[in-house]
Amino acid sequence: MALTDKINEGIKAAMRAKEKEKLEALRAVKAALLLEATKSSDKGISEEAEMQILMRLHKQRKESADIYKAQGRPELAEEELFQAGIIEEFLPKQLSEAEIDEKVAAIIAETGASGMKDMGKVMGRATAEMAGKADGKLIAAKVKAKLGS
Repeated sequence: MALTDKINEGIKAAMRAKEKEKLEALRAVKAALLLEATKSSDKGISEEAEMQILMRLHKQRKESADIYKAQGRPELAEEELFQAGIIEEFLPKQLSEAEIDEKVAAIIAETGASGMKDMGKVMGRATAEMAGKADGKLIAAKVKAKLGS
């Protein structure tokens, strides 16, 4: 089932269950996907592009929640985190820190990276392999820790 079909089914289920907050989050995701589809000249957008859009929306919600928490607005932070949770349902399972460590160590061994000068080479491979499965900032921190020591 395509992502847009899954989201449409989620919207229908949320409408039937009268889940206003979930419906709002799903409609925002659908709007972002439709907007991107109208921008592209092809018929629709690729699965990879859909995942990138979902990851961007998820990241935006998390960052907004952090800002709201810092400003002492827990009710708005809760709403953003709830929407992030809804978006997470459509994203692939995220890797644990231990799994990221393993993959980064394997990439470093494969590429023969020896120091910070090789960070770009390692980051390119790592972000490609873990796209959609791990946060870029976390990957970068792990690569820096491994190459810096």
